[in-house]
Amino acid sequence: MPARRHGLDELDLLILRLVRERPRTGLLEIARLAGVARGTVQARLDRMAADGVITGFGPTLSPTALGYPVQAFTTLEVEQASREHISAALHAIPELLEAYIVTGPGDVWCRIAGRDNEHVQQVIDGMLAIPGVRRSTTVITLSEVVAHRVHPLAGIAR
Repeated sequence: MPARRHGLDELDLLILRLVRERPRTGLLEIARLAGVARGTVQARLDRMAADGVITGFGPTLSPTALGYPVQAFTTLEVEQASREHISAALHAIPELLEAYIVTGPGDVWCRIAGRDNEHVQQVIDGMLAIPGVRRSTTVITLSEVVAHRVHPLAGIAR
């Protein structure tokens, strides 16, 4: 593992690893495990948050446990002049988990969650009703092989 990854040193990586492995552990205990002062851990976490390395500290929620067990990937073809309007309209859909402008045959790639297949269809119909959205292509997920992850990029995967 390289000593530095875009401004992260070994102590940063250790702190990230400890916080990931023990998310409910206090800063004092993280500092003890890392062998540094509590203020050092706080300063490092604050810097990594300010630099955008850490994007959140809240709990990760399960769509399935919240009553949305069906997930789908939908590609939208959109009118290019309408992208900002479409983005705002998509943001208002609670079942939309994430969306990206992509290259290739579609324009916007979306991951959505629904209570069942009929609900997924209703969500897609709502997306198609947005002015500027021309058509969609959708696939329903069957099972998760690898969950969304970023930690391996920092070398702190479990």
